[in-house]
Amino acid sequence: MPDSTLGVLILAAGKGTRMKSALPKVLFPILDKPMLGYLLKTILEDGFGDVAVLVGHEGERVRDYLRIFPSVEVLWQEEQLGTGHAVQVARPWWGRFRQLLVLNGDLPFLSSDTLKSFVQEHRGAGAGCSLLSFVTERPDGYGRVLRGPEGVFVVEHKDASPEQRLVREVNAGCYVFATEALSRVIGRLKNRNAQGEYYLPDVVALMNTEGLKAHAAVAGEDELLGVNTQAELAEMTRRMRDSLVQGWMAMGVRVMDPSAVWIGPDVKLAPGVCLMPGAQIWGNSVVGENSTVGPCCILRNAVLGREVTLTAHVIVEDSELRDGSKAGPFAYIREGSLLGERAFAGKFVELKKTSVGKGSKVPHLSYMGDAVLGEDVNIGAGSVTCNYDGKNKFPTKIGDRCFVGSDTMMVAPVTLGDDSATAAGSTVTADVPEGALAVGRARQKNIEGWTRARRRR
Repeated sequence: MPDSTLGVLILAAGKGTRMKSALPKVLFPILDKPMLGYLLKTILEDGFGDVAVLVGHEGERVRDYLRIFPSVEVLWQEEQLGTGHAVQVARPWWGRFRQLLVLNGDLPFLSSDTLKSFVQEHRGAGAGCSLLSFVTERPDGYGRVLRGPEGVFVVEHKDASPEQRLVREVNAGCYVFATEALSRVIGRLKNRNAQGEYYLPDVVALMNTEGLKAHAAVAGEDELLGVNTQAELAEMTRRMRDSLVQGWMAMGVRVMDPSAVWIGPDVKLAPGVCLMPGAQIWGNSVVGENSTVGPCCILRNAVLGREVTLTAHVIVEDSELRDGSKAGPFAYIREGSLLGERAFAGKFVELKKTSVGKGSKVPHLSYMGDAVLGEDVNIGAGSVTCNYDGKNKFPTKIGDRCFVGSDTMMVAPVTLGDDSATAAGSTVTADVPEGALAVGRARQKNIEGWTRARRRR
């Protein structure tokens, strides 16, 4: 049950200048999920309170992403004048809460346990504000946390003196405020600093001057490192990859080379799954027990049943492979295709919006698009369902136990009845009755002596 006294404000309006990109920083993906998504998932799943995200730079793109979180309110900072200005802009929203948790949107590793402890420590301290800090050997770019007889203060890196820059305790950009105390000082922020911005950490100093206690809680560096550059994004992505892979290995997934496998955060793997080097599994993919994802295979929103084998270089997108099926090498299965139980899609085969029935085989060098194949069908090499006339797509239906000869062109719409067959090299333009053989090719003609005559010429 969400805490009705606590509001959670996530700051996501910044440009992320050092990322050197027009994409809002919080939308940069870590694995295949925007970094903002990790923080929102943590907050929403544990019911911290009502949540709002403050957007600004390229805010429409952030707003569009937030549609998958219908309970999250979107607030706007039209001018990006600093984090303090961001909280000022959001005042009409947070004014209804007793306490306000403010977080930067680039903290994908921040855990629920750390946030709960932080909020509890703030309440126990009876402070007007609390900030979360960590100790690091790489403090450049972070505000320094200074502790003294007058209380806790924060000095931004660009405004810090050489002596202050030696301090290794830094501000993580996470705060809890008593909103009554915050309301007394938020309007008094000044922008007399190197950036000409209104800094939220200056609220800490204002609290001290008002006799309102400021508190700093120390947490682990691993959870609180933000993302400010492309290099830091790559490092954060590697860390997330390693964390997920190690977690799946602990649950019985076999990973031959953990440094060469990529698994998305929403993937589900069963015990006994084997992932070979170069495997990538993304989106809402599910892989069943004892299935093997071979070298350099890529899955996105794919569902694999039990004991499925992808040999190598197989791409499966938005499709399902049922128990005991097999694909590859170099197969492409996409757009809602289905490979039935013990079915096979072999080398250089493409399936698009195609259902392949139980025990059926498309062994090599074929394209099946907008097609339904029955059970125990065999498709010869080089066969194609010609489903597109340049304007519209048409279906092909192949019945049970059909044998399609090599290099058969099936010009849709067309139906092959159960137990029918096509001769190799045929172009099939009309329905084939049940049990019939379709021969649709020119009659062979042999010209005697042609080779010798050609050589003489």
